[in-house]
Amino acid sequence: MADTRAPSPLPGFLLGLGLGGFVDGIVLHEILQWHHMISGTEPTDTVAGLELNTVADGFFHVATWLLVMAGTTLLVVSWRQGRLAPNWSFHLGLLLFGWGVFNVVEGVIDHQLLGVHHVRDDLGGPLSWDIGFLIFGALLMAGGWLLYRRGLRSLLQRTEPVR
Repeated sequence: MADTRAPSPLPGFLLGLGLGGFVDGIVLHEILQWHHMISGTEPTDTVAGLELNTVADGFFHVATWLLVMAGTTLLVVSWRQGRLAPNWSFHLGLLLFGWGVFNVVEGVIDHQLLGVHHVRDDLGGPLSWDIGFLIFGALLMAGGWLLYRRGLRSLLQRTEPVR
């Protein structure tokens, strides 16, 4: 008998964390080259420093890949259990929420507490870019949460017995 419970939010959240990390790593580290994982503590203007930063970026990408794999695996497990598939609002909301959580946690820990890098190390790490990164993360969290809740309400209406 199929399980008609709403899907678990964990897969979408983990996918959002991982994909948010990929956006950060691909866009800010590689394409724009504003910073690298440890560019606040290791210089990028020498071959040795750039090599060390590139290795740190690689380990960061491994971690984001593992989050995406965990989210994907849990999503398939949920579907194989017969749970309802997430609707677009539910799933996209969790992706955005997870991305926002990634930005806020990474921004507070790496940018502020540890200082291993800032959003714009290429400009000397001005605080305004770090604050903007945190605000963007908070907006992603708020918008994602609202979208997720809308999708959840819709799914819960589908699971109620017909009278």
